[in-house]
Amino acid sequence: MSLRVNTNIASMNALRTLGLNTDAFARSIERLSSGMRINRGADDPAGLIISENLRAQMVGLSQAVSNAQDAANLVKTAEGALDEIHNLLRTMRQLAVHASNVGVNDQTALQADQNQIASALQSLNRIAQTTQFGTKKLLDGSAGITAEVVDSTRVAGIFIGQTFQEGIVQSGTITAVLNQVATRAQMSGAGAITYSGATATIGGAGGTVVINGQSIQVSGSDTIQTLVDRINAMTALTGVTAALFTGNASTAVVLQQVNYGSSHRIEVYQSRDLIFSGTSSSVAGQNARVTVTVSTSAGVTSAVFEGGGNADTGIVVSDSRGNRLVLKEAGNSTSLNGVAGIIKNNDLVFQIGANSGQVARLSISDLRAFKLGTTAVAGLNLEAINVTTLQGAQDAIKVIDEAISQVSVLRGNMGAFQKQVLESTMRSLNVARENLAASESAIRDTNVAEEVMNYTKLQILQQAGMAVLAQANMVPQMVLSLLR
Repeated sequence: MSLRVNTNIASMNALRTLGLNTDAFARSIERLSSGMRINRGADDPAGLIISENLRAQMVGLSQAVSNAQDAANLVKTAEGALDEIHNLLRTMRQLAVHASNVGVNDQTALQADQNQIASALQSLNRIAQTTQFGTKKLLDGSAGITAEVVDSTRVAGIFIGQTFQEGIVQSGTITAVLNQVATRAQMSGAGAITYSGATATIGGAGGTVVINGQSIQVSGSDTIQTLVDRINAMTALTGVTAALFTGNASTAVVLQQVNYGSSHRIEVYQSRDLIFSGTSSSVAGQNARVTVTVSTSAGVTSAVFEGGGNADTGIVVSDSRGNRLVLKEAGNSTSLNGVAGIIKNNDLVFQIGANSGQVARLSISDLRAFKLGTTAVAGLNLEAINVTTLQGAQDAIKVIDEAISQVSVLRGNMGAFQKQVLESTMRSLNVARENLAASESAIRDTNVAEEVMNYTKLQILQQAGMAVLAQANMVPQMVLSLLR
C-alpha cells in the first residue's frame, strides 16, 4: 500500500463515476419532465430518424383528413343547389305536360305556361352561375367537363358530363367512328302475302292483326290499302308504319319501325295470313355502335357508345358512364369518321392523402340551361324549349326528361364520391393516423414507469457517489499521522 498526497486516485475515480451518474440523472429528469425519451439526436439517432418520418406522415394524414372534410362540404354545397335545380325541372315538366293538352288550352294558356317556364329557366341559370364554395364556382362548367359539337352536319349533340378520362388538363378533340349503323326493324320479304294491287280485297271473313299490342281489324270486303291505312292510324301507339310494295305484278304489305335500334321491335300476331305466312312474327332493329376517342395532351382514351332512336329527334348513343352523342340521319353512316367535338376538363382535384399523387377527382358538369337536355331532340336544349305549340310541348317533355336524367346522374355520382371516396378515405386515414401515432409514441415517448425506476436508481447512486467522494477526499489526511 502506498500513500500519496499530490494525486488522489480514489477521489478521481469517485468524481468520475459521480459525474457519469449526475449526467444520467439529469437526462432521466429531462425525460420525466418532457415526457419524451428522445429529446435530441444523441439520445437515439436511429429512433430520431424513424420518429421524425412518422411525425411527418402523421401531420400529412391530419391535413388530408381536413382536406377530405372540406371536399365533402363542397360536394354538399353543390348537391344542395342541384336539389333546387331538380325542383325547377319538375315544375317545368309539369308545365310542359299541361301545355301538351292543346284540346283544352288556348293560346293565352300556352303562353302563360311558356312565361312560367322562362322564369324557371332564369332561376336555374342564376343557380348555375352563382353557386360557389368560397370563391370557387361549381356549376358553371369551370369545375368539370364541357364538350361542344363542331361537326353539326352529322352530330346534333354531345353530353360528356361524366369523367370520361381522369386527368384531362386542357382542351382536346372528340373523334367519332361509326362501326355499325343503326337500322329500323322491318318486316317484309320471304313469307310475305302478296295481293294483286292496293284495291284488292282481303277476302274471306277478314281478320285481326295485333301489332305491338294494338289490335287492328279488317273485314273481307276491306281492301289491302284499308289495312295499311288502319295500321298507319295506330303508329303513335305502335311505333310501326305500313306501306305497299309492288314488284313483279304483285303487292305486299311492308311494316317498318319508326325508331332505330334493337330496343324498338315489331311484334305481330294475326288471326290468318294477312301480311305474312304464319300466326306470329317478331323482328328488331340494330343499334348504332360508335367508337368515341378523346385525345388531349394527357393521353388518348376510347369508349364504345351504343344506342338508337328516332331519326327526327336523333339517334342517341351512350356509353356505360352516361356520356351521350346524338347522331343525325347523315351521321348514321360508316362515313362518320372524324372530329365530332371539342372537350375541356377542369376537374376538381382534392389532395386526400399524405403523399404526392394521392388525389381524388370530381367532375361537375355545366348546369346552365343551354347545356342541359342537348341529347334528347336534335338541335334543341333546355333553354330553347317552347311549349306554345303541340310539337314544341312534346319536344319540351323529352328535353326536360333528359335534363332531369343528367342532373340525377350527376347527383348520384357526387353522392357516391362523397360516401365511397371522401368519407371512406377519412375513416381510413384516421385509423392510419392512430396507428402511426402509436408507433411514434413507442419510439419517442418516455415509458414513465421504467424511467422512474431508472431515476430512483440514479438518485441513490448519486447520493452514494457524493458520500464516497467525501470519504475519498479524507484519504490524504491519513499521511499526517506519519508526521507526528
